[in-house]
Amino acid sequence: MSITELPKPHLITQVETLNELSEKLKGEKRVAVDTESNSLYAYQEQVCLIQFSITQQDYIVDPLVLIDLSPLAPIFADPNIEKIFHASEYDLICLKRDFGFTFNNIFDTFTAARILGREAVGLGSLLESEFSMTVNKRYQRANWGQRPLPSHLLTYAQIDTHFLIPLRDRLAAELTKKNLLPLAQEDFKRLCQVNNHNGDEKSNDCWRINGANDLSPQKATVLQELCRLRDRIAKRINQPLFKVFNDRVLIELAIECPRTIEEMVGLELLNSRQIKQDGEAIIAAINKGLAASPIYPNRSHRPSDEFLSRLENLRKWRKNAAMKMQVSSDVVLPRDLLFQIAELDPVDMKELQDIMKNVPWRLQQFGDQIIHAIHE
Repeated sequence: MSITELPKPHLITQVETLNELSEKLKGEKRVAVDTESNSLYAYQEQVCLIQFSITQQDYIVDPLVLIDLSPLAPIFADPNIEKIFHASEYDLICLKRDFGFTFNNIFDTFTAARILGREAVGLGSLLESEFSMTVNKRYQRANWGQRPLPSHLLTYAQIDTHFLIPLRDRLAAELTKKNLLPLAQEDFKRLCQVNNHNGDEKSNDCWRINGANDLSPQKATVLQELCRLRDRIAKRINQPLFKVFNDRVLIELAIECPRTIEEMVGLELLNSRQIKQDGEAIIAAINKGLAASPIYPNRSHRPSDEFLSRLENLRKWRKNAAMKMQVSSDVVLPRDLLFQIAELDPVDMKELQDIMKNVPWRLQQFGDQIIHAIHE
């Protein structure tokens, strides 16, 4: 099927039709899901669309119109309904953050493709390889918060779920053939345990900026004040931080510390509009930083040599195991488990089992190798 032959999606903007959709989805065994957010166009991003597809129809829910999306909560929580996503982690974080949803039984086509050792795992690449479809990604950075949404954006959003069910079936069949489905199911369950943190939380912490650790303590204090100023401006005009001043500009301002508008103009870091609007506030922030007590980065405690040795041994083993499976290293052993095993230093399979209880396939396949690697 070509994109021009897609059936028109049902746009859900009324409470009644949302309730009808919820009841319909409750009768399905598999539902494809995706979201669109406005992270490039707002200070605090939010979910602007939720797309659902079943074998017969596509639906697009508008959360900016519908205040209460609780009728959808049972769908996401139901262990008997498989929710099919592509690269679900960000979607799950946003859905939990904005609506408090909890999740059971998902299938992630991105994760499945990585476990199968696919080199190109983007949705567009998978659709092209599996269905000979070329998807135009020109609208990937569209403003999903605009209303009304033009029809071409609705079609673009529809594509992200319309083909997920047949894609899921092909990948699941390949996983089963290669005896890798249990491994994929481990990762699907891990994805469901999304933390209740705000994945895109705004922060004034200057140490997050590349180059901050190279500044003197006093100029780091200036950078901290500039970060706070940027955050206030972004919040006031409801724009992402990078659209106010990018990190490179803040670093250069902290290094040069211009004290007058003329000095700021000479640096050629900001355009005339920015200087006119925010120049005086920038100078005030710089002066405040220069007058404040200097700040220092938090120095974490250096890990022990024994921990670093175990970690290095695990990394070498993981790299070799990944080469044999022809997958990325974190498919063999995810990073959080890698560090946890190196830290806890299990001496036998019983202790390792306590650490890897949520990944029984990996424990069975690699347990003895892991014990041998960390005590090598």
